[in-house]
Amino acid sequence: MNTISERLQLILANIQAVKNSGGYPQTVQLLAVSKTQTAATIRQAYDAGQHFFGENYLQEALKKQSQLTDLSIEWHFIGPIQSNKTQPIAQHFSWVHSIDRLKIAQRLNDARPLDLPPLQVCIQINVDSEASKGGVAAHELEDLAAAIKALPHLRLRGLMAIPEPSSEQNKQRAQFHQVRQCYDDLLAKGYTLDTLSIGMSEDYPIAIEQGATIVRIGSALFGARQPKPIAN
Repeated sequence: MNTISERLQLILANIQAVKNSGGYPQTVQLLAVSKTQTAATIRQAYDAGQHFFGENYLQEALKKQSQLTDLSIEWHFIGPIQSNKTQPIAQHFSWVHSIDRLKIAQRLNDARPLDLPPLQVCIQINVDSEASKGGVAAHELEDLAAAIKALPHLRLRGLMAIPEPSSEQNKQRAQFHQVRQCYDDLLAKGYTLDTLSIGMSEDYPIAIEQGATIVRIGSALFGARQPKPIAN
């Protein structure tokens, strides 16, 4: 498969095949991870039918957004968030997947323009306690969820995770299952959630098995990742 359109159709077919094979009832949205991709490449994907894009690097994303204002793209911010970048993120994105501390949630809430709907957010959870990776620890999750729920300009939709990469399906399954357990615990406590943002190019079939509603696909759609831009 050489073109973005062909890759997109293959991924969508694979998602449907996984859902059918296991009888998984949830709707699964493909989020195209477009970090380091050009505006022209994003336009190709859009023309092929992909309208949801996830960006990690703020300055790069804002530049591409300014070049694609004629397209009805839903932009998701999925990267680490620095405090000094919360205002433009709150102003220019519909979703944020990577909230892992209250300070960031409060700043996003305060910066969300009143003429826009609430910012749709996920809490990033660190299931493998990897120190170099963002995400709230499982035992701190409920406190953060309760605090975010009280913020009027954010809407808590669910959880996101980036488990440790592994080629072992049993390990992938166990990590995603941990996230699903945390999600189910919040549901049992009365939180209204509908989003599990788990699974990437290498492991999205197993993520769907464990309840993924958003799979974040980059290299399988766009090919090998381009070098990271100098400024982000």
